[in-house]
Amino acid sequence: MKDLGPVDVILGIKLIKKNYDMILTQSHYVEKLLKKFNYFDVKLVSTSYNSFIKLKKNLSKGISSHKYSQIIGCLLHLTNFSRADIAYAVDRLESN
Repeated sequence: MKDLGPVDVILGIKLIKKNYDMILTQSHYVEKLLKKFNYFDVKLVSTSYNSFIKLKKNLSKGISSHKYSQIIGCLLHLTNFSRADIAYAVDRLESN
């Protein structure tokens, strides 16, 4: 074993120590995902969600099922560690 000093990032989670507090963040992981899937330069919008609306299958040209699965897998990783707020939306996308 080798001592590499204080931990900075572990399992994709960045640890920031401020006084006696420890902040866990995955913002760097989100940026990495946006760049990986070519969504880094998209315009952000606030979107409300109505849980009673039934999602429909996209009939226009979309992304491959493999790429879609990769994106959903990455989002599931986020929901498990630091972004529980997106869990419902990701679950709905996963089940379609």
